[in-house]
Amino acid sequence: MRLALYAPDMPQTLGAAQRLCACLDVPLDVIEPCGFPFDDRRIRRVALDYGPAADLRRHADLERFMTHPDRRAGRLILLTTKASGAYCDFAFGAGDTLLLGRESAGVPDALHARADARLRIPMRAGMRSLNIVSAGAMVLGEALRQIGGFPAPATSEDTSQ
Repeated sequence: MRLALYAPDMPQTLGAAQRLCACLDVPLDVIEPCGFPFDDRRIRRVALDYGPAADLRRHADLERFMTHPDRRAGRLILLTTKASGAYCDFAFGAGDTLLLGRESAGVPDALHARADARLRIPMRAGMRSLNIVSAGAMVLGEALRQIGGFPAPATSEDTSQ
């Protein structure tokens, strides 16, 4: 299971995704270009000290992401408000990559067409969308639950200092 961000606009999104992926032990793919410098301090402000613990891979463009061996191992699952199928009705697989679009514009139509599945989060009528990382966390949590992919819980020895 992987999480991918397509050309994120906001550094805070990347920081929150790094923290999420570090905590859940899920690799994070970032498809560039980003709408900010990759060393932006706002990334670190949100990621806190979790950033270095994230298994982060940067891809210079969409084609390099699509052809990377880790990405080709499973299906590309696009989370989008334009989908008809709900994530809670979907059967996830261990090799799946969950793809999140840009905060400002989602993903291009051509990328919609390349996705193996397009899923949405059921929401109250009149609401447009959730925060990108909040949506990713919801769907990633369900996917990890289905595949038994959550990391082992910390022991008391791990948490005592």
